[in-house]
Order: sequence, then C-alpha cells, then structure tokens
Amino acid sequence: MVSAPAASNAAVASTMSARSSPASNTPSRMGGTTRSKDKISANGYHPTNPQKPLSALVSPPLDLTSVERRGQPNAAREPLKPKNRPFGIKEAPSYTPTEEEWRDPLTYIKKIAPEASKYGICKVIPPDSWNPDFAIDTERFHFRTRKQELNSVEGSTRANLTYLDGLSKYHKQHGNTNLHRLPYVDKKPLDLYKLKKAVESRGGFENVCKLKKWAEIGRDLGYSGKIMSSLSTSLKNSYQKWLCPYEDYLRLAKPGVHQQLEAEYGGPLTPSPAVTPSQRSLADTPVRMAVDSPARQATDALQAGLNGLKKEESQDTPMVDAPPAPVLRAPSSGFTAVNSGFTSVNRPSTAEQHAATPEKQNGSPVPAGKATPGVATAGLDSPATLLKRQLGSGEGTPDIATAAGEDENDGSDSCNRRSKRLKKDVAPTVAGSYMSQFRPSVPKVPRDDDAGHTDEKCANCGRSDDTSQLLLCDSCDGAYHSQCLDPPLKRKPDAEWNCARCLVGDGQFGFEEGGLYSLRQFQQKANDFKQGYFENKMPFDHALNCHRPVTEEDVETEFWRLVTDLEETTEVEYGADIHCTTHGSGFPTLEKHPTNPHSADTWNLNVLPFHPESLFRHIKTDISGMTVPWVYVGMIFSTFCWHNEDHYAYSANYQHFGATKTWYGIPGEDAEKFETAMRNTVPELFETQPDLLFQLVTLLTPEQLKKADVNVYAIDQRAGQFVITFPQAYHAGFNHGFNFNEAVNFAPSDWEPYGLAGVERLQNFRRQPCFSHDELLWTAAEGTASSGLTIQTAKWLAPALDRVVQREITQREDFIKKHSEAAAHKCSHFSDSTESAENCPLPLTVSDDDVQDEEEQCCAQCKAFAFFSRFKCAQTGKVLCILHAGWTQCCEQSETERFTGDGHSLIYRKTDTTLREVSERVAEKARVPDVWEQKYNALLDEEARPSLKSLRTLLNEGERIAYDIDAIPTLKEFVDRCNDWVEEATTYLVRKQQNRRKSEKASQGSRRKSTGAAAQDVKESRSVSNIFRLLREAEHIGFDCPEIGQLQERSAAIKAYQEHASRALANKNAISIDTCTELLEEGRSFNVDIPQVDRLSRVLEQIQWDERAASSRKVLMSLQEVKDLISDAERLEVPAYNDHLQYWCEQLRSGMVWEAKAVELISAEFIHFPQLEAFAAQRQANALPVSAGTLRAIDRILSKQREAHRQALDTLERSKRENPAERPKYAEVIEMMKEFEELAAKPNGTIEIENERKRHEDWMRKGKKLFGKSNAPLHILKSHLEYVLERNKDCFDLYYDTPRNPGEPVSREASPDGGTSRSRQVFCICRRPEAGMMIECELCHEWQVCAVAIPKCCALTIYRYHYKCLKIARGKVKEDDKYTCPICDWRMKIPRDASRPKLEDLHALVDEIAGLPFQPEEEEILRQIIDNAQHFRDHIARHCNPMLSTEAEVEIQRFYLRKIEGAEVLLSYETNLFRQELHKWCPVAPEAPPILEVSLSTRKPRPTKLQKMLAEYGVDNPDDLPEHAKGKANSLRRKAANAEAAAAAAASQAGGSAPTGQGQHSLGGAGFFPHTSHPSVSGITAPSHPSTSQAETSIFHPGDPMDIDGGVHPALLGAGGPRLHVADTPKSLEERLLQGEVDDVELQTEEGKSKALEILSRTDEGRREAERIWGSDVWGTPHRSISDQGRSMTPGDIDPMMKHDDGNVDQMFKEMTNQDDDDDQQKKRDAVADSHNVTAESLEKERNGLDAMLDMD
Repeated sequence: MVSAPAASNAAVASTMSARSSPASNTPSRMGGTTRSKDKISANGYHPTNPQKPLSALVSPPLDLTSVERRGQPNAAREPLKPKNRPFGIKEAPSYTPTEEEWRDPLTYIKKIAPEASKYGICKVIPPDSWNPDFAIDTERFHFRTRKQELNSVEGSTRANLTYLDGLSKYHKQHGNTNLHRLPYVDKKPLDLYKLKKAVESRGGFENVCKLKKWAEIGRDLGYSGKIMSSLSTSLKNSYQKWLCPYEDYLRLAKPGVHQQLEAEYGGPLTPSPAVTPSQRSLADTPVRMAVDSPARQATDALQAGLNGLKKEESQDTPMVDAPPAPVLRAPSSGFTAVNSGFTSVNRPSTAEQHAATPEKQNGSPVPAGKATPGVATAGLDSPATLLKRQLGSGEGTPDIATAAGEDENDGSDSCNRRSKRLKKDVAPTVAGSYMSQFRPSVPKVPRDDDAGHTDEKCANCGRSDDTSQLLLCDSCDGAYHSQCLDPPLKRKPDAEWNCARCLVGDGQFGFEEGGLYSLRQFQQKANDFKQGYFENKMPFDHALNCHRPVTEEDVETEFWRLVTDLEETTEVEYGADIHCTTHGSGFPTLEKHPTNPHSADTWNLNVLPFHPESLFRHIKTDISGMTVPWVYVGMIFSTFCWHNEDHYAYSANYQHFGATKTWYGIPGEDAEKFETAMRNTVPELFETQPDLLFQLVTLLTPEQLKKADVNVYAIDQRAGQFVITFPQAYHAGFNHGFNFNEAVNFAPSDWEPYGLAGVERLQNFRRQPCFSHDELLWTAAEGTASSGLTIQTAKWLAPALDRVVQREITQREDFIKKHSEAAAHKCSHFSDSTESAENCPLPLTVSDDDVQDEEEQCCAQCKAFAFFSRFKCAQTGKVLCILHAGWTQCCEQSETERFTGDGHSLIYRKTDTTLREVSERVAEKARVPDVWEQKYNALLDEEARPSLKSLRTLLNEGERIAYDIDAIPTLKEFVDRCNDWVEEATTYLVRKQQNRRKSEKASQGSRRKSTGAAAQDVKESRSVSNIFRLLREAEHIGFDCPEIGQLQERSAAIKAYQEHASRALANKNAISIDTCTELLEEGRSFNVDIPQVDRLSRVLEQIQWDERAASSRKVLMSLQEVKDLISDAERLEVPAYNDHLQYWCEQLRSGMVWEAKAVELISAEFIHFPQLEAFAAQRQANALPVSAGTLRAIDRILSKQREAHRQALDTLERSKRENPAERPKYAEVIEMMKEFEELAAKPNGTIEIENERKRHEDWMRKGKKLFGKSNAPLHILKSHLEYVLERNKDCFDLYYDTPRNPGEPVSREASPDGGTSRSRQVFCICRRPEAGMMIECELCHEWQVCAVAIPKCCALTIYRYHYKCLKIARGKVKEDDKYTCPICDWRMKIPRDASRPKLEDLHALVDEIAGLPFQPEEEEILRQIIDNAQHFRDHIARHCNPMLSTEAEVEIQRFYLRKIEGAEVLLSYETNLFRQELHKWCPVAPEAPPILEVSLSTRKPRPTKLQKMLAEYGVDNPDDLPEHAKGKANSLRRKAANAEAAAAAAASQAGGSAPTGQGQHSLGGAGFFPHTSHPSVSGITAPSHPSTSQAETSIFHPGDPMDIDGGVHPALLGAGGPRLHVADTPKSLEERLLQGEVDDVELQTEEGKSKALEILSRTDEGRREAERIWGSDVWGTPHRSISDQGRSMTPGDIDPMMKHDDGNVDQMFKEMTNQDDDDDQQKKRDAVADSHNVTAESLEKERNGLDAMLDMD
C-alpha cells in the first residue's frame, strides 16, 4: 500500500488565470508594493473548535442499511456476462474458495498464485458464511479528505498544463498579455504543448523547417480542412511567436533551476546509490560522474557556494546558494484556455515559514545540532527545507496524513510516503480513543505589502540588507535582489514577475487538503455529487419514463474521459490512508472485541500480516500501512494512481461496504515496461521528479500503456470481497461511489527475493524503506533458532541470509582496505595482531542493542537502514552505511581523514564470525533434505538389491525430516511393498502350530456354513503355490532380506513331503490312524494348503466317523444330532452301504414320524393326556431321536396338567373343612383359576370349584348391594369397606371426640379453662379438623342456659361444616346468607355417595361367612366395622331412652346425632330417636321428622344404555329411533323387562320380611312400633316435605303418633316401647301446587303468590309449574337465596347448591360405579340370553340385572 500526496496545510491558491480574480492581477512591485490578499478556500467541514480532538467529535451515525453491504438485499451482484470495458481491457481472474480452502489464506493464495500473478491482481470472494461485523463507531469516526482534480492526475494532461502554465507566466512577464487563450488555427484551438512535442519528436524547430515537416505535424494535430501551405505557415508562425522564446529561455534557465532542485534534493536528479554529489571525491568512488555532465557542473557550482560558507556548530546557517522559502501570493496570470484545472502546491503555510525549528520526519522535532538527512546543502531554517515533495494517493496501503493534523508530521517528509514504525508522541492521542487529536490546517494570512518585511532574504545571496531592492515572485513569493538575477534587472517590472524556478517548473504536484467529515456527512456529499453529476447526462428511457440508470460501464467510461480532458476540470475528494491505529479498524479486534469470532480470523486484516507463514511476523515493531491496516473512504471518481507496494509486498484489500471499486493491474513481469512507458510518455515530469512513481500522483491511460506493449487487466471489487495484489505489480483504480475499504500488506516466503529487489530500488532512488530487510532476515534466523528453525523457513532464509552476509562482509572488507591504505598502521581491529587497539584512530564497537532512533541507523546518503554496520560522524552526527562510509562527505574532513577514522566511529551489530556462523547454521538446516537425498541416491547406486533394513532405516530418517521430499513417497511405496511381501512370507514361516490348527478349524467351519466361493478364497490364501509366487515376486522386486532364504528352504521341504504323502495315499486301505496322524501333523506344520494334506485329512475323518457312529448306538440322541451325523457322512463321502450309516438313516425316519405325531397331539384343541403319556413312553422305549423342543413341550404339558389336577383336588378338599380358617382364601382360588385358563384342558374338579366360586361371589354381591354398589366390580367391596371403617373410626370416636359446649372455634382462639382436655378440634358430620371452605349453622351456636352441667374439660366450639361434605359449591352462599345444618333441620338433605346399611344387616352378612367355601378378604374389615359400630351403640344407649330424655340433653343428642349421620353405617333406632327428640325440644321444621328405615345414595342415577341411546339421537321414545338403532333399543328394553321381572321375583321370595339380629334397635320395625293406641302428646303431624331425601324412606303408621314423653326406652320396657302414630292429614300447599289442586283464590293475593313462588322455587318441577301458571317471566331475575328478605336458608335454598357440586364427588367412587358400556362380549351374551329359559346362566344374568336395577333405584 502507498500513501497519497497531501498539499500544505495552508490554503493553496491556483496559479491559473481562470482562478484569478481581477484584483489578483495587480503587478508586483519592489519593496513596499501592495499585494492582493489570498482567499481562504473552504474545504468541506471545519469544526468550530479546531483544537477539539477527533475522538471528542460526535456526529449522527451512518445507517449501514443505506449502503451496499454483503449479506444485505441491496448488495451488488456479480454480473453474469463479462463487461465491455474501455480500451478493450481484459478481466483479471476471480476466485471463490470453498469453506475448507478458506481456512488458511496464505495456503489458498499460494494455490492460486501461479495463475493470478500473471495478471498482477485478482479478486477473492469469501464463502457466504464469512461476513464479519463492521466494528467502527460511525458516530465518532471522523477523517480528513484530499481534493483531486481528475485532469491533473493523468501524466500527459498534467505535463501539458504545467508547460502551458509556465508559458503563460513567461509571456506575461515579458509584456505579452495576448496569450490569455489558446491561439486558433483553422478555427480550432491549437494545443501548443502537442505542437511542441511534435516538433521535438522531429528533431527541433530548425530541422522541421529544413525538412518542411509542418504539414505532417498539422495532420498529426488533427488539421485537415485547410490548404497545407497555409496550415504550415500558421503552425510555424505560432511556434515562432509563442514557443521559440520560451524554449530558448528554458535552455538557459533550466541548468540553474535544476542546480537549485539538486540542492534541495541532496543529490543529482537521477537515481543512483553513489556518494553524495555535493563535493567531488578526491578518490575513486563506487560510482563516478562524468566531468562534463550537467549534473557535475551544477554540483561544482553548488560546491563552490558551500565552500564559501562560514562553518557554524549549530548547522543552522543557510547556504548562500540555497533558494529562499517561497512566499504564497495570489496567482497572477492571463492564460485562460487550458490551464483552469491545475493547482499549484509549492507554497508552504505562514506557520511553516516562521517555524524556528522545523519538524523532522515522522513528526519529532529535529535537534538543533543535527542536519536534516534529506537536505545536504540547505540550512535547517532555510525555507527550502520546508518545501517538501508532496505525497501521492495510493490504495494498497494507508497514510497517516488523512488523520487531522497528522500530515504535518508524516505527510511532509519528502523521502517517506508512509508512517513506518509507530513512534511515540507522533500526535497527542485522546484517552480511550484510537484517533489522533485534531490538528487544524492553518489558513494563510495574507501579509500587507505596505508594511516592511525585514525578515525576507534574497534567495540567491541569502542577505536581507537591502529589502527595498527585493523582488517578490508572484507565484512562489520568493524574494530576489534585482542585481542577483541573471541577467540583472535594471528597473522594476511593470507587469507580473515570476522567478526562474516558477517559469521553468519544479515538477512538484500534490493533492490539496479537503474537509473534515464523518461517514454520514461524506456519504451525503458523495451521493449528492453523483446524483447531480449524472442527472442530466444520461439519455431518457421512454420505456421507464425516466433517465436511464447509471451503470458501472457509464462510470468507467466517464472517468477516463474526465482524466484526459484538458478543459473540463472535475474535483472530487478522497479519504485515503486513514490509520487504523488512530481511527480504528473496520474489522473486530481482540483488544476491543475479544469474544467476536472474526477477531482472530486469519482473513482479518489485523491478523493476516502476522500469519505463521508471513515473513512480516519477524518485524519487531508495527508498521502502519504494512502490518497495521489503513482504511479508505471514497466517492465517485476518486482515484488512486499507478503504484506498486513498498518493498514489493503482497497486499490484501477488503471492501466493507459501498459502491464498486474498479482496479487496474499490471503484472510484475511487465513492471519495467510500464516504467519505461511512463518515462517515455511524460519525460518532463521525470526531469525534476525521478521518483515520480513513488509519489502516487500520476495516471496513464490503459490505451497508452497497451500501445507500449504493457499488459493491463481490470477487475471490479464489490462489498464483502477481497482484492489481492502480487509482488512488483503496479495497480491503480477509482471508485464508483461512496465506499469503505481496508488494506494491509503481507509477505509469504516467496516474497523475499522481491523484497530485496524492492529495498535495492528504494536505495537507488535514495528513499528510506519502511523497515530493514537485513533486520527481518536476521530476526527470522535468530528467532527461529531459539524456537526451533524449520526446514521450510531455512529453505528460503538460507540463500537470502547468505546474500546479505556475503554483501556485508564484502563491503566491510572494502572499507577495511581503504582504512588500512589511508593510515599506515597495524590495526588490531581488523587483523590478528596482538597490538593494542589504541594505535587505531577509528574506534570499533560491537553492540547488539536495538537502536530506537531511525536517524541513528539510516544512511544519510542512500537512506537505507545500516543494520549490521554503521559509520557515524562525531562532528555532524550523520550516520552512513558501510557502503558509503568514508566516501560521503559527512563533515569538512578530507576523504583520507574520514577513512582514517579520526572523529568518526564504526559500530558493528554482529561480528563477521557471528554472521558466518548463523548463516552456516541456517544453510545446514536447509541442506538436511539434500543430505538425505544424497544418502538415498548413494544407496541405490551402490547396491543392485538393497537391503530392506537399510531402506527402512533411510525411510524412517526421511520421515522425521519435517519437509516434503520428492523421493520419500516413492521410497515409502517401495518399502511398503517389501513389508507386505515379508508379512505374507512370515505367515508361511514363523506362525505357530496351534494358530495353524485354529485356522484349519475356522476353515472347516466356514466350509460348512458358507458358500463355496468364501471357502475357496480361504483355501487359495494358503495355497502352496503362493510360496513359489512369493519367491518369484522377491526376485522381481529386487531387494534382499533374511525371509527370502528361509522361504526357499521351506519350499524344498514341502516338495519332499508331497512325495512321501503321495506314496502313503496310494494304499489308503492299509494306512493306520497313527501313520495318517503323523503325516497330517507334518503337512500342517508347513502352514500351507498342500493337496496331500486334504486327502489325508479326509481319510482320517472317515475312520473317525465309523468309530463315532458305532459308539453312538448306545446313547439317546436328538433328532438334530442324528442329522448332523448323517450330514458328516455325506460330507466325508461315506459309502451308502455302510452299516452304521444305514442304521442311523432308519432311526432318523422313525424319529421324524414320531415327531410329526407328537406335534399333532400337542397342537390339538383338546389334548388326551393318557394318549400323550403313552406316546412319550413309546419314544423312551425305542430310543427314537426326536427334537429337544418337542420333547420339552410334551414334558411341560404333562407336568402342568398333573400339577393342576393335584391343586384342584386339594382346593376342593380344603373348601369342605369344618373350620372356616382352614379353607382356602378367595384370592388364591382366583389366581388358581387364571392358571387353569392357560391350560389346553381343564383338570378334574374345575367345574366344582367354579360353582363354589360363584356361590362365594354371590355373598360378595350381597355385600355390595348393602352399600349400594351393585354395578361396581367385586373387588370394590373391600375398598369400600376400608373407606367405611376409616370414616366410622372418626365418627364413632369416643376418646377424642366427646360432647362439648358450643363456643369459638380454634381459629378464634378460645380461652382454655385451665384443665387438660384430650378432645381434638373436629367439625362437621365427618368429624375431621377444619379444612378448606367452612360454613356454620345459624342455629347450633344459639346456646341457651341449660340445667345440665357440662364438664369443664370440654372445649368450646361452633358447629361448622365442610363445603365438600355438604357438597355446597363455592360462591353459591353469600356472606349475608343464613344456613341451617341437616342436624337442626331434618329437611336438609345430607349428600351421600353410597348407601348406609343397617348394623343388623352387617351382622347377618357376617353370619353367612361360616357357610362360604372360601375365606373372604373382607371378613376382618367387616368385623372391625361391626365391632366399632356396636361399641358406639352400647356407649350411647344411656342417651337413647325417650322416657328419660330431657331438654338439658339436647346438645348431647345433637352431638351424637351428628356423629351418627356422618357414619357410613345406619343406626336407625338411634337416628330416629335423636331426630324426634331434637324436633321435640328445638323444633325447626314445621313437621316432625319421618321414621328413617334406609339410607341410600344421593348420587344421580347412572343413565341406562337405552337412555344414553335416546339422548344420543335426541328423541324421547324408542320408537322414534332410526331403523338401524331400533334393534339394539329393543334388545335393551327386553333386558330391562327381564331385570324388572327378576327383581319382582326376588321381592316375592323375600316376602317383605327382613331378619334382624338380637339386640337390634329400629324405630321402623313392627316389633318396636305395634299398632296400639297411645295418646298423642304433641299432636305434630308430619306432612311430606319436598326437600326430604328420596334415599331416606319414611314410614308412617296412621293412628299411631309417637308419644315421646310417655314412651320409655325399649331396653327398659321391652316390646312395648314407644310407638309412632301418624294421622290422616290434609295435603300441604306444596303438594297441592305441584298436583294442580290449589284454589285460584289463594294465588290472587300477593301474599299467597309470594308463598307459592317460594315453595315452587325449591325444585325444578315446581319452577316449571310456576312458569305454567304465571308465565316464563315470573322469576324476573335469577333466583338466589332469600337472605335479602331477612330469612334463614331453607332446604329448598341449599338443594341447588348441593346439585351443583355433585361433580366433585371423590374420584374413587366414580371409578367404582362406572363400567364400560361398550363391552362386546357382554353384548353377545346379552343378545343370546333367553329370558324365558331358566338356566344357571339366565339366573346369573337376572341376578346381575336385579343388582343394576336396585342400584339405579
């Protein structure tokens, strides 16, 4: 990469008349004449606070979606067809690596280099997955641009403009002001520069006139419409008038001007590494100049001036002949036609003119005692030192000049176009920022000509004594005495006056500094410029109804037109060479983005230079622009001119985003042709700028280059793509719009020769390199030596280091020779003399310390780095390389004195010995592969059959060499082939006998199981022919090893064995087993397949088979064993007449017949076990061979049948025992019956056991029926009994749950009475602690003083109930509703999930257990339930005497009634008694409670199958069903009728009487309530109540009201206990309302209607009746509790709440009561059953149907 030239910080005014205002044309005067003041041109954006650091500037961020970027929809796509480029330029190649190739950049570039390097440039498109983030903060990123005038960068155009500018100034100065425009010939403007070139190409003016070439010149200039004689005259006159005077002046003035430029340049204007030409050397120098050369003459004149100067220690006194600093003035010129686009940049700013001490290269101040290395003849304070050659614009590498203010440091160096090493304090940086502080450009303040200028000096004599006689140049502001001019001026010039340097031209050119921008500001500027430029230039597209869009071809064509156009000047701006170290990189970095995966990616341009294969990793310090990337921000037409990379390095340029960038490349092999073409095309530019190609300011069109036979290629780079440039390749290009690129250099190992050539080129042009090439090589040698020098590194390093070391040692020897000749002495520094080194005046120091100051190691003459040796002058401090040491005049001493060394010192970094040792060590490492190849070739040459051991050793040694040697793959292939031969041969030589036998068995097994092909392969692998084949192969391969001799011996032994075995086999009937075995053992020991061995093995196997077949007759064999025996006989080819073979064949046939019959027997549906046992005995008697599976199946069937028979008989016997405890358990019987079902035939006694099981299950069904679980499975009985027992334990608890006074609950913290109570806080009918939502009765807590004393130990509580127990839905009861519990109001229904049997019924159920055949699992639980209930009944018997009951016992009775109601066993007597007593003393309901006989489940009846079918089809009558469903419906109706009939039959058989056990107490039995007359005490009637549970059957005896006061407890009065008499009473209002018997008169009043609505609202039937009477809107709003009317909740109010919560019944009981309605087997049995035939099955079905009907009822 290369930097772009920047103009001075001052505002540079144009020298063209087109840019001059009329006021600027005022002629200059001597002394106090006035000048026109310069105008300050605005360069884009200038911050209001110029001293504000860049990092502190904040601007709106760039919208990355508004630019073309890789991966975004607006990204530019590659064209499918090749472009038609101007001048017929061909395309450079593009590459698209794969993901695998992309991993290593240098490996991939090495792969494509052979092809791509032929074009100089190439494009690499990354894979789609590679898309790094843009890491720059666009808000804080600011940069300064450079202005580019496109027609000034093209070489021919600039030469033309420069010449015309000088021509115009010359004629103005001589009073000819008519040249304000180009003269016209044939009505066309005459290009005077082209005319001048045409005349020069034909030998000059005199020669053209002599040969009459003017007509020819006219045709070349494009004139053809005029008579040739007239055209010739016009051209000749124009040349004589305008060009001849100026050309004559140039011939006289050029030598003096060039002498002045040489003084500033520090040497002749020709590239040469010779000694400085400031003084003629007294001795022969490496390069001598001709005495009569113009450069020597100019040098002589310059040296004469130098000798006349007074020597000063500070070196600040300027030389006499040094030109003064030019002073900026407004341009004054009258030429207008063609020079409107040229910009003069040779004026330093005012700040630079008055600087006491100028800054040195790279920005650090120059010490006062040291001279500037680049200026040998001018003082440090001379303005000439400030007139620096401006730098060029390049694209390969960046420049620090674009950082604001940094061009003052780095861009001002005439010998450097980049910041090389990053030095300290280059510019003050802002903390936390990577950007340099903004240094504003200082605008030139025009000085007032009326004031005196005492500081101005004459540029020729250097004196300022007579300022009134000083003439000021109107172009450069240089001051001259009129008498110092040649020729001297006699009077003041009346018109514009220019000095000779401005008239001749110094060739300096650069780009003016532009504005300061953020990315968003520059994007706006670039987009506006592009839109405005092409707005009216594109043709109108009628199809699109707009101007045709601008294409890339349009931009490229327009660019080259603007570059070559003399008259049209287009100015653009380019943000080039922006340092990543100060502004940040577009790639993520490890310092800022350590977690970003692209931070360490090898294609990241911050990482690429330090790739393990890049030589730049050996550079110790960072080099901005080479190892640290630079970034570029471009706009349309902004360009980078022709250049190649510093040190001829590779470069990689990546476009982060933006418009296309077009590149042009010239391959490195055409570099010399390109340079020649440039010099031939614009020789005027090279006269004063021999290093023009280093300045990056000149373009030459591809058309001109192609004419010079230079190959030019082009390529378009788009967002997300790389462009790679190759060593020595020239490249240039331009931008199509706003874009952002980043570039860096790298150096693979093949770069080193190019790098050395690049350093030598820089030395020829006396330009300082970016780094020391010698240091890089030495660092690589030393660094790799410590970390392990690889052969790959040594291969390229060895020749390079050898060249450097030999060059250094040769130059040292030349210097030592001159040193010894200069002073005859014995110098111990450079000889083996033992004399003291004090005799030598030249001190020699060997120091390996790093030199930080570049001036201490840069040669003042050639600017090269003096790394190994440097020669330093103590007087001037100048440092010279060993080549120029002594030859170059560094001080006033003579050449002999300088070589002698007095006042000088010589510093070696490394001694000659060290240099040679390191070089030899690297060379030795590089020769390692060559040494190995020598051994390899020697081995092959010395031995015709090389030893395999030697080959292996050589291969092992070569494989350890970490380098790709061409011979190693061939040797490895040969050794592997030999190893394979040895391995195969070893199998026939050293394998053990046991392994051989294993292989033999495996071979036999494979022959038995596999096909013939596989067996054949195994056999062929051990064929004896392989031994002979191996011997032939060994002879053919041509190597030697011990196995060859061993194999030859083995082959001879095998031949002898084959002869012996053949003789034995000739008489095989007489051969014995021992002889055969011995021969086999011997043959197998050879470990090969010998035919005689197989034949002997077959004979031996036949003999062994006969013995095995004979011995097997005495043993029972299976069917498979017999088959294998016969199969072996067939394999061994035993003859069919063999007695043993015939016997076993007959046995096989008999066994197979028996096998077939046995399979038929065991597969039959019904197995005849005696026959099966006889069949098994037959096989045992005849010793038949049968299959083991069939035999096991028969034995298993017989053993199972015998075991089942024994088990069945044992079960029947135990079921008939007198002691029930000895009978089998029901679960055991069920498990046994399941096992019987798996048998093919049922054992004897199965039917009897099945009948007994049904009788036991009838008892279980009876138990289920008592609890209302008829439809539930049998196993539910036990589960429900466990639930009943658990519930009864809580309800019948007499230890913890005792009667208590009503009071506060635990949650309200009742105060203890001081006693210890074992009572626990339980509530509700379930007698469990408080949990969840609770509701309390409004009556139970209304306690009145009673006469009965309550024990103090009883805790106080309120009677509260669980919502769940009463099935009250949440939210149905409001806080202001009043609730009455079922204990206080008998009408309140208690929801029950199952029926509650009487205790007497449970006694009866237990009594039946003694007659059961099996032990029921439920017996123990059932007895616990009975004992628990009976114990509770006995405990409360003292409270159950109505004769002794008083009002004081109400709470105790209420307490026990609550426990009884919560239990799952019905104590009917106690329940009825306590209800009557509570109604007697605390009546709530208007009627007395009815007598409770049974307590059934309140769950909604489960719909029948018929009801489900009707609901599915939405009909009420089965006759309305579809035809296909009527059949099933009729079947279900028949089943229902059968079930009803069975239930009726069962009821008739029962006779309506139920047995009761002893001690039973029932208020509903006839024995307790005989129809005897008793006086009625209370006279309370008991009308039916709609809220009374349907599950609780109420029995009324007319005429027998219960006399509670006069009755006594049955235990005291016997059978004549209290009796209940119910009289005939009229129907209630509710009954009459529901039956429609109510009088209309009662409903007319408001009170009657309200009462009727209250009654009817309690049930759904009543609500429908009310709607029938008063209409559907009778209810108005939804019905709710009547708590708003100030009354308590009634049973009718709470009933809907209980219905709503029916779905929350415990899940266990849901599963108990639900059955599968779609059981197919049951359907079939139901369909087949005949209800009229009374069979065991029909009775069972009737019994099940009856259970279902009872459960539903």
